[in-house]
Amino acid sequence: MELQTRIPLTLSDNPIDYQSKLVLLGSCFVENIGAKLDYFKFQHLQNPFGILFHPVAIENLVQRAIEEKAYQQEEIFEQDGVWRCFDAHSDLRSDKPEALLRLLNQRLKGAKVGLETSSHIFITLGTAWVYEYNSSGKTVANCHKVPQKQFTKKLLTVAEIESSLQNVIALIQKVNPKAYITFTISPVRHLKDGFVENQRSKAQLITALHQIINGHNVSYFPSYEIMMDELRDYRFYGTDMVHPNQLAVDYIWERFRSAWISQDAYPVMDEVDAFQKGLLHRPFNPDSEAHQKFKTSLRAKITYLQERYPFMKFG
Repeated sequence: MELQTRIPLTLSDNPIDYQSKLVLLGSCFVENIGAKLDYFKFQHLQNPFGILFHPVAIENLVQRAIEEKAYQQEEIFEQDGVWRCFDAHSDLRSDKPEALLRLLNQRLKGAKVGLETSSHIFITLGTAWVYEYNSSGKTVANCHKVPQKQFTKKLLTVAEIESSLQNVIALIQKVNPKAYITFTISPVRHLKDGFVENQRSKAQLITALHQIINGHNVSYFPSYEIMMDELRDYRFYGTDMVHPNQLAVDYIWERFRSAWISQDAYPVMDEVDAFQKGLLHRPFNPDSEAHQKFKTSLRAKITYLQERYPFMKFG
C-alpha cells in the first residue's frame, strides 16, 4: 500500500563530495540546507548578504560582487541610530557607517572569490513580489521596516524573472564556466502577501525558472514540490504554519543527499556526525576518568580527520 506520492529525483551527474566548494544564495530555505552542510563540515559560503528572497536581489549581489562595485556612503542609510543597506538583510547593520561599508565590501569580496572558485552554486528563489523604493526607483532586497508608503509593491513578470536569472547565469559562467548551477524554489509560503498572491508568485518563479533551465546547462532540485506533495500535512510545518519544521527539513535534506551528494562522501559524513554528537554529549560526571578518556579519544579521532580535511573546524 502506497500512502505517499514521491517526487522522482534524477541522480546528479556532478555530485557533491568533500572536495567540492559550494555557494548558496537566496531565501531562508538556503539557511536550512546550509545548516546541514555546515553540520557535516562541507566547504560552503552561505548568503554573504543574508537572506535574499527574490531574483533581482540575488542578481544585484552577483553582479556587484563579480564587477567589484564597492558600496559608497550614499548607498546606506541611518534608521533609529543604526546604519543599514537596502541591498542586504537586516543582519548586516552597524551603529557606524564606515563599519557597515567595510562589512558590505568585505562580503562582496568574499562572494566574488566564492563565485569564481566554487564547484557548485545553489540558488533558492522565495518570491516574485518585490518592493521599489519610491525616491530612487530601485528594487530593494529588504525594506528594513521603513514605512511601506515609501515603497511600491510589484509582482515581477515571467519575462523580468527570466531576464534576471539569465543575467545571473551569464555572470557566473563568465568567471567560472565549470560551476554547476542548481536552482530551487523555496517551499516557504509568503502568506503576508496573501494566499492567492503567494500562489501567483510561486507560479511566476516556476514558469520563468523552467524556461531558463530548458535553455541552459543548469539543474533543478524540487524542494518546493517535495514539500507540497510528499509532505502535504500541517504536522510538517512550524508553529507559524508557514515554515517547514525540523522534521520536514530533515526529510528534504535526506532526499537532497540521496541525489546530490556522492555516496563516496557518506562514510566521512558518518564520522563527522559521530564527532558532532560526541562534542554535544553532556556527561553525568565530567571529571570522571571514563569521560576524560572519551574526550581524549574523540579529540584524537577529530585530529586524524582534520589531517585529511584541513578545512574542517570543530568546536
